[in-house]
Amino acid sequence: MPRILIVDDEDIDREAAERYLRPLEDLEVLLATEGNQALELVASSAPDLMLTDLRMPGMDGLELVEHMRSEYPLVPVILMTSQGNERIAVQALQAGAASYVPKRELKEELVDTVLQVLEIAEARQSRSKLLEYLRGRETSFELENDPALIFTVAGFLQDSLERLGFANDTVRSQVGMALVEAISNAMIHGNLEVDSSLRQTDRSGYERLIEERRKQEPYSERRVHCTCRETTEEIVYVFSDDGPGFDPQKIPDPTDPANILRASGRGIMLMRTFMDRVEFNDKGNQITLLKQAGAATSDIG
Repeated sequence: MPRILIVDDEDIDREAAERYLRPLEDLEVLLATEGNQALELVASSAPDLMLTDLRMPGMDGLELVEHMRSEYPLVPVILMTSQGNERIAVQALQAGAASYVPKRELKEELVDTVLQVLEIAEARQSRSKLLEYLRGRETSFELENDPALIFTVAGFLQDSLERLGFANDTVRSQVGMALVEAISNAMIHGNLEVDSSLRQTDRSGYERLIEERRKQEPYSERRVHCTCRETTEEIVYVFSDDGPGFDPQKIPDPTDPANILRASGRGIMLMRTFMDRVEFNDKGNQITLLKQAGAATSDIG
């Protein structure tokens, strides 16, 4: 039974988040109106995930994220963002938040984001013990267009980072989120050419189109190609697809916090926030992600 702690000083937003989460099976919801109350509940009730506003009296969302990453690193935090909070949201993601959902998109995006983060957290918590002498490895995959493989591969690569002893739990969790977004982009948007904007307007149509194109040529013949080079100091992931690509120059500026509220580009925003380098090839059908164990997260596109 997932236990989710919702933190927001606005009754209407807190109640809306709780209402949108109700479809989750066997859900237990805890509620807090500010950061200190939230920490008391974390200490006494051990939630599986925290969903928090950013602007609150007393301890704000950024301070709450920083405290959670320091004291409860295995509890992922999702931000609820709104107009005017863009810059602090970016800071909170850099401080260790696992993901974010704009408040105006809670109804459409909250459940999927929560399930995504919970899957990543569960994989992290169940990983095997560190292999003492492993110093590096290189792995490659060629994936068919099966969305079920996205979390399987991301979880496998997270396991590998823990076995290597790469960075800490927070960084590995963020890398896992970046991997999910990179594989999803290559598979669904690249190979199957299903636009994320359809998901905003017609969720069932979006999922139906994915299933249809998995069985139709030329989409069904395309593959996602993954190369992963990992050491204790640096990891490099290269993902390419067989789709037509796109113009990388049209990507919204990821250094502009205003873009955090855009309906599209959320995946690229997360990748650029969580990794030290994110680069596309000229055709736009290959992305390279790099992270150094000792480097602060930066944004180089």
